[in-house]
This record gives sequence, C-alpha cells and structure tokens, in this order.
Amino acid sequence: MSGGNPWAKRDAWRYEGQFTRINRFKNAFPGLGIAIVAFSGYLAYEKIFLTKDSHHEEHH
Repeated sequence: MSGGNPWAKRDAWRYEGQFTRINRFKNAFPGLGIAIVAFSGYLAYEKIFLTKDSHHEEHH
C-alpha cells in the first residue's frame, strides 16, 4: 500500500474545472472587473475634463 492519500481520487473534483482557485475567485465577485474599469474611466474623465473648469472658475 502506498503512503499517499487514499481519498485523492475522490477529492480530485474539488480542484478541477469550475472549482479551481482562479475560477472560485472569479465567481466570488461578479461584475468587479466591469466596476473597476468604469470607475477608472470616470476618474480619467474627471481628471481631464472637470479639473480644468474648476481651476478656471477660481481665477475669476
């Protein structure tokens, strides 16, 4: 008898397919990637377009 885990074959499903570590992380936060992209886009828009107008108003 080998010294390995006798339940290894029965536990294999836990670490394959949709249950891999990467897939579990992706499914834990649905929409997080889209939210990060949208928020980054808003920050870029604010930095480029909105700050120029606010500085212009301060000088008047």
